Amino acid sequence: MRLQQPVDINPPNSALARCIAETASGGALVWQGSTSEDQWLVVLPMDVQLVFVLAFTFVIHLVGTLAFAFRIAGVRTGQIAVAFSLFNILVLISRTANSFQGPLLAKRVETAIGSRLTASLDFDFLLILMMASVATLVGGLLIPTFQRLSSIAVSNFGQHRSLFRLICRSLTPRGVSILTESVSLPRYSSVAATSLGMKAPFSIILMNFFATALWTVGGLAAIYAGTLQPEFRVTSSSLSAVINGVATILLFTAVDPFLAGMTDDVVKGRETEARFRQVVVWMVLSRFAGTAVAPVLLWPAAHLIASISTWI
Repeated sequence: MRLQQPVDINPPNSALARCIAETASGGALVWQGSTSEDQWLVVLPMDVQLVFVLAFTFVIHLVGTLAFAFRIAGVRTGQIAVAFSLFNILVLISRTANSFQGPLLAKRVETAIGSRLTASLDFDFLLILMMASVATLVGGLLIPTFQRLSSIAVSNFGQHRSLFRLICRSLTPRGVSILTESVSLPRYSSVAATSLGMKAPFSIILMNFFATALWTVGGLAAIYAGTLQPEFRVTSSSLSAVINGVATILLFTAVDPFLAGMTDDVVKGRETEARFRQVVVWMVLSRFAGTAVAPVLLWPAAHLIASISTWI
């Protein structure tokens, strides 16, 4: 539910007063109550709570996309284990964002249910899913930059074996200089050279697409299902595995093993780095497409969860 501010306007049929209230608030106007204490409630289009939820969503999906940059760094340096170990720093940030996003969004839904203004949540969830797509797109554009930075970080970590010293060195003038020099956007030639005709794993790309779409919408659908069956909203919020479980199976049994095997093949010289980069481009594109399709899956996924919550 968006932030509400009471506006003392009587009588309720005053058109002039309504216009003044709408102009002052920049939001929609809702009449609530039927007694002498009736008042207009101005529903603002945005509030701090929603901004935080959107920010946390951006971080979660940005980090998920940047994982490909650390795979490339591991291939270029030959130190795959170190690359993934350093990536765990970003994973920690992502999980922290996820631990705050869920409760904030759940509280938003609880407040909307209590105020009987659940219709306003549709736009909120749409914004959240759109932010997931934006974060994936930004992450894809940042892969060349983070691939260079992570390669440097992996090399330096191999010399000093201290994460604290690595962070301190990155904050020095030399570290800042390296950061600015590493900024780069994807080359058109790299994207244009990517084609399914060059033995791109279409089945893996398709599974990554479906897995990303389900994973993006799973947790949100479980919370949204609470608006469909308010009396079982606690049960619904714990049923995200109904959707995320399918995504997890696809990722852990097909997509991740393929990428891991290909990463090792490139390090051992059995596969080219150019081919690996082509696959990464397709993984990012399919991931973006999955987040773009997620809004379409929100309603059916939420209804499925809401139905299951009444059965069990």
